[in-house]
Amino acid sequence: MFKRLPPLNSLKAFERAAQNLSFTKAAEELYVTQAAISHQVKLLEDFLGVELFVRKNRALELTEQGERYYAEISPLLYQISEATQKLMRQNRPHLTVCVPQTFANYWLVPHLSSFNAQYPNIDVRIKAADHDEDLLTGDTDIAVYYGEGKWKNVNVEALSNQRLVMLASPKLLQASPILHKNDLLTHNLIHIYTRENWKAMAEHLSLTELNIQQGVVFSHTFMGLQAAIHGQGIVIANRVLAQQEIENGNLQIVLPTTLNDPKAFFVVNDIKNNNDPTICAFREWILATMEENE
Repeated sequence: MFKRLPPLNSLKAFERAAQNLSFTKAAEELYVTQAAISHQVKLLEDFLGVELFVRKNRALELTEQGERYYAEISPLLYQISEATQKLMRQNRPHLTVCVPQTFANYWLVPHLSSFNAQYPNIDVRIKAADHDEDLLTGDTDIAVYYGEGKWKNVNVEALSNQRLVMLASPKLLQASPILHKNDLLTHNLIHIYTRENWKAMAEHLSLTELNIQQGVVFSHTFMGLQAAIHGQGIVIANRVLAQQEIENGNLQIVLPTTLNDPKAFFVVNDIKNNNDPTICAFREWILATMEENE
């Protein structure tokens, strides 16, 4: 059996007061009154039969016994708190979401607070994928893929099918305006993955003179967007990924076009988990939020 233990509220009040050497600050951290802290500390002192603090007019000091007691109980209270939070997290429903890095940076993270507000009891874990299309591994509940939507043995729902847009920094366009498609001939091109998007754009604009072999090729969209923001050239990207930088004024659309992206974003999950409440919640939220922001 445990020997007699002091009241937990008194221990919490003492630990915070000892940490701050202030009843006032302890009260602020525990969301109680200063009088409540003083009362709890007095209860603990009566329980222990010793004085823990030397109370002065404008200061609070620990006694020698108070210092020793604080040093011993503080790490124990922390361990109790951590063990409690760990157990509570284990009992909460959790959801692991795997998304392409650029989609996470430019769309999911800015909108995720609304999901957390709607479903505060779901513990969301975001995992960035190195490739736009990643396998649904055992630790992934739901994913966002960027592709043609032709995946087998998974539930697939289209999120967005947007146009490709040409983008450049306002400074670059101010220094060297692009008012006609031929103006592209004097600019550096920025490529993502391959040179296919610029090849398709050149064909779309009937701009056969455009040298699509020049310019750096980046492995991720966010790299290409950053290169464009820093004035290194013109980049082509899906409108969904570029929208945040457009709204922030970091990038501008160059010569509005009607070239559709051959790929799109899809929300994907294992068919056998199709009715899982947490997966359904995230799937419904991301579909609705994407529609609202198009």
